[in-house]
Amino acid sequence: MSRSPRRREAAQPRPANAGGVPGLPVRLTAVSILEKVLGRGVALDALVDDRSGLPGFRDLPPRDRALVRQIVATALRRRGEIDAAVARCLDRPLDRGAVRLYAILAVGAAQILFLEVADHAAVSLAVTQAGNDRQTRAAKGLVNSVLRRIARERGELAHRPDAARLDTPDWLFERWSASYGEAAAEAIAAAHLVRAPLDLTPRIDPEAVAAATGGTILPTGSVRVETMPRVSTLPGYDAGAWWVQDAAAALPARLLPDLAGRRVADLCAAPGGKTAQLAAAGALVTAVDLSPGRLRRLAGNLARLRLDAELVAADLLAWEPERTFDAVLLDAPCSATGTIRRHPDIPWLKSPADMVSLADLQARMLARAARFVAPGGRLVYCTCSLEPEEGERQADRFLEANPGFRLEPATADEVGGMAHFLSPAGTLRTLPSMNFGESSPAGGLDGFFAARFVNTADSDMLGTG
Repeated sequence: MSRSPRRREAAQPRPANAGGVPGLPVRLTAVSILEKVLGRGVALDALVDDRSGLPGFRDLPPRDRALVRQIVATALRRRGEIDAAVARCLDRPLDRGAVRLYAILAVGAAQILFLEVADHAAVSLAVTQAGNDRQTRAAKGLVNSVLRRIARERGELAHRPDAARLDTPDWLFERWSASYGEAAAEAIAAAHLVRAPLDLTPRIDPEAVAAATGGTILPTGSVRVETMPRVSTLPGYDAGAWWVQDAAAALPARLLPDLAGRRVADLCAAPGGKTAQLAAAGALVTAVDLSPGRLRRLAGNLARLRLDAELVAADLLAWEPERTFDAVLLDAPCSATGTIRRHPDIPWLKSPADMVSLADLQARMLARAARFVAPGGRLVYCTCSLEPEEGERQADRFLEANPGFRLEPATADEVGGMAHFLSPAGTLRTLPSMNFGESSPAGGLDGFFAARFVNTADSDMLGTG
């Protein structure tokens, strides 16, 4: 089975047509979503959004939607192991265009190998689904035999010692090995097999948020919640006491000190976690994003948090602000390979060519953002990518092309004393395999890069940081 099939598939029955079979609507939806991710290259988040996702997904009750997310995420996160298990049980490989058949097998295998679903239920539902679909009806027997064998041989097929390497595309693992060493690449890949924890950024009082949610305050100020409840049910949600933001994503804004009363531009701002940080620090924030829809959602988040910002729907490469800013934060579009724990579809949707095109876009955006920085002001560039050409090399490229800016090293104090989050040059570089020390909860953090630059025309304008 090809790992990137892009064939057009026939219409699949909506879950409403599941004939009253318990559990079948969830499996139908999971297969439909997995098929669209792997067959059409549609991002998983777009399909499992409660408001704008796949219609069949939105029709399900909240508990079933959560189960669909879990099944599909597992099928993607453990894809290498599932591929190996399916291949072992086939006499010959599946046809490249058999995306739906593969999705049925992958959803069944994910439940049998990695989720607490009874074997007979996983097999029966997969066989029923295959038999009810004219595109897969002829393979009903194959589905039955493959999944039954996977169930019998679970002990050899699940949680293999080479799982992390198997579940990572070769091209990504080779890139990480070249950038960080093979041992670090293995650790990164292993971290991706564990679901990311829920991190909250408190608006005012970390202690109160931790006490109310049962969370733990991380050294960097985020609150980590061990359980995974529905976010809107957590204490403090309606009061705007916090917002969801990975602990690594909360670090770049910390590199802009003394913001009270300062004019700050947050570029590529949606979904708005950094906008909220800047506003909560007292900055006069202008949040710019290309998507009006994403800005509307950002506006809703700010309203819940009782925070204010000027929202501008504009293409950064064409936007012309009326005046410069004391500080600019650019969270540039990137490959997002630092967020695979939360977005397990990324390894299967991205390619090396994406890195080239994104790096070019980032360079143009960074050059544009530099024009908006007042003399003496600061510019923070960040990406949620593990790829050096979107991080370290991009920073070097910027400094070479812009001699009027200098790199201002970040300090350990600015990142909660986590000196291992900083490179020797003083840029921020987190990896999913990193943690916060022995006394902090496990769970790692997203992979992030950030660099802080100063417009040297007047280096005293914002203080020393």
